[in-house]
Amino acid sequence: MEKDRLDPWGTSVIKDYARLQSEFGIEPLAPLVPRFKAPSHHISRGIDFGQRDLARVLDAVDNHKPYAVMSGIKPDGVFHLGNKMTADDMVYFQSLSKKGTVYYSIADVEAYADNGLSFNESSKTAVRNVADILALGLDPDRAVVYKQSEEMRVMRMSTIFSRAVTNNMMKAIYGERQLGLYMSALIQAGDILMPQLPEFGGPKPVLVPVGADQDPHIRLSRDIANRYRSEFGFIPPSAIYHRLELALTGGQKMSKRDPESGFTLDDTSADASRRIRAAFTGGRDTVEEQRRLGGRPDICPVYDLYRFHFAKDDEHVQRVDHECTKGIRLCGECKQEVIVTVKTFLDEHHRKRDSLMKDAEELLAKNRDYLSSRGK
Repeated sequence: MEKDRLDPWGTSVIKDYARLQSEFGIEPLAPLVPRFKAPSHHISRGIDFGQRDLARVLDAVDNHKPYAVMSGIKPDGVFHLGNKMTADDMVYFQSLSKKGTVYYSIADVEAYADNGLSFNESSKTAVRNVADILALGLDPDRAVVYKQSEEMRVMRMSTIFSRAVTNNMMKAIYGERQLGLYMSALIQAGDILMPQLPEFGGPKPVLVPVGADQDPHIRLSRDIANRYRSEFGFIPPSAIYHRLELALTGGQKMSKRDPESGFTLDDTSADASRRIRAAFTGGRDTVEEQRRLGGRPDICPVYDLYRFHFAKDDEHVQRVDHECTKGIRLCGECKQEVIVTVKTFLDEHHRKRDSLMKDAEELLAKNRDYLSSRGK
């Protein structure tokens, strides 16, 4: 059996989520679902499948206590659908309580280490990335947005944390990597633990929404939090994990490195439509076989577009699944329906994002001043 790979910087292969949970100690999300009064579509559709210590965050929500939601984006290009999944979770968990604050890191150090992007290039992309998440519903009044390279607390903590890790430990988590990627992983641990510093209110539950392939960063950060608990009072960060979306080309994961594997929130509706029309599907070889045997939505990236993003409600997802498996719906019809929905979404998103570019610039500048004043 092919071993699942968890590579936060490459193309992960995850075919068996139950085995993944067992191997890495990720707890199932299902037992906690009843605690959500209004589950997000990721939770109700099983897209978010696993968690670590999520109950801590839900306890804070229920008891009106402070908590943080922390994630980031590597500014090596425009927002893709994987970024949207993390952003949707961030916006949802921020919305659960007025005590929830989002910390959003522009991972420009990682972009330099992994992709060779200069900080000047990253800076230009960062504003657009922030405008994207604002357009997706982030409340800027309860958000701290910053660039890694400008946040000295994160950089200092990565240096401190380096004393607690060995080369063998990093190799066990990430495999053989260039030193720059190991350093960027320590900086991400600084990102994840920064909300618990005294100037941000001290120790508190911190939730990190991630794709399953990013679990190595969570395990490293939790280990570091335990090692430095006596010095900083850190609570090990919590995590919620979402499934990886199938590539339109039929691969196991959409990737920025393969533009045809998906589309971005910057693509025109015409470009997105072209990729969807050309997409691999779970359909049969002939119409007659499709009518007789039904389609296979479990291997269909077009069905994933409905389930992960664009179905109006859960009933819509169930209807698409039923019509596909019963041979009522043909692949061409399915593609055309989702194309119309995607066009509507992209056109509206572009309008919102473009109107928020100035707000994104101002938010980055405001938070730069805010973080600077907290460091005095």
